[in-house]
Formats: sequence, structure tokens, C-alpha cells
Amino acid sequence: MFPSSSNLRLASRKRRFAAFVIDHFLFTVILVSFIFLVIGTDFTNKEDTAKSAISILASASVGILIYLFKDCIKGNSPGKWLLGIAVRDEHDPHHIPAYYKLFLRNVFLLIWPLEAIILASSNEKKRLGDKATNAIVVQQNKKPKLLPIISIIVVTFISFFTFIIFFIAGALKNSDSYKISIAEIEQNKAIIEETGGIVEYGIFPSGSISTRNGEGEADLKISVKGKLKDVKVRVNLTKSAEENWKVVNIEYHPEN
Repeated sequence: MFPSSSNLRLASRKRRFAAFVIDHFLFTVILVSFIFLVIGTDFTNKEDTAKSAISILASASVGILIYLFKDCIKGNSPGKWLLGIAVRDEHDPHHIPAYYKLFLRNVFLLIWPLEAIILASSNEKKRLGDKATNAIVVQQNKKPKLLPIISIIVVTFISFFTFIIFFIAGALKNSDSYKISIAEIEQNKAIIEETGGIVEYGIFPSGSISTRNGEGEADLKISVKGKLKDVKVRVNLTKSAEENWKVVNIEYHPEN
């Protein structure tokens, strides 16, 4: 039971839910970024889907393990630190539970919908993980760190969005279909004449690439910078299980 003599008090449900949302957001961003880095920007060229799936599962497992240890630094996770709350021992609110208890407590978050319902309805402000490890969450600071909260969320969102854009662009540029498209463009006399000579290509190609069982289709849009004029080239390609990518259609129009 929470000692009445302590100058600490139990954290409100609002702060706990807010801390959970912040943690979930931050760790999801980190996990997705980590998975993308593991599979690499050349994943569209890999035909061994089983190996790719194993890599993704292994990366996800590591990410989940890190998430379960999120409270192991002084009973604080990023969200809890920002909201001014921390995990403490039920019998001694000034004592931080052992690492294994902090880990076990978070294992119950794998069934977070049930945990949320139990926390919302508990008079003791406890979820299953708290009850199983004799833990409580106390309020350390009166006011949440609003400016750091907003700053971290905004910076994380912008960084993640930028990372995704560059990753997709890198994946398209590293694909065999893109390389074949570039080779086709550089041999296309009409495009060379229209541009006055190719200078470079846009940083961010767009389009889609889908492969399955060695077969695939690609629809790529590539910006071509020319000496006289810039054009937007659209290339459609197909791939059979026995052969490499082949261009089936190429068209272009001046960029606006």
C-alpha cells in the first residue's frame, strides 16, 4: 500500500496515458527506422523473401526487447521523464524496483488494451503489470515539461518523415529497374534531343515496384535535367522469373 507518510503521490491516469502515448510514438519511430536500416535500400533486388522476413522479425524482436526495458533508467522512460512521473516500489516509494521487475511490468503492455481498461477502472491506479510486480507510478514534478514534449515530438516527426523520404528515394535508385530505366533514357534519342543533352537526374524519383516469386512490375517517374529543357520521364517495366527487367513503355513531357 502507498505510505501515507510519503511526500510523493500517485501519478494521475492522464499523465500515465500521455506518457504511454509518447513512449509508443517514439519507440515505434525508432523500431520502424531500425527495420528499414536492416533491410537496406536494395531490398527490392532481393529474391530471398524468407531471409528478408527473418531479418525483419529479428529487428522487430530487438526493438520490442528495448521497449520492454524502457523504464530501467531510474524508473523513467522518455514519456515518464517528460511528464514528471516514475516507477517506484509499492512498499518504499523512494526505491526503484529491480531491473527484472521493471522488465516484467512492461511485458504486460503486450496486452495494452486490457491494461488500459484495468488502469482506467482501478481505484489504486494500477494496471496488471503494477500489481504483478508490486510497483506504483508516482508524480515527481508538478508540471509536465511542455516545451520539451512539443519539441521532441516535432523534431522526431520531421526527422522520421525526412528519413522515410530519403529511404524511399534510395530504394528506388538502388533498384535494378531504376538502373535499367536510366540506361534506356540515356539511349533514347528523342529525350536527348528534347533536353539538349542530359545533365543529371532528380534527387527524388517516384513510382512503385512490386515483385513476387521472381516476377515483377515497375512504374517509375524520373526527372531529367537537361541543358536546354527539363523533362519528366515515365518508364514502365516488367520482369519474368527467368529474365531481368525489361522496358515496355517510356514516355516523357516537359516539367512544369
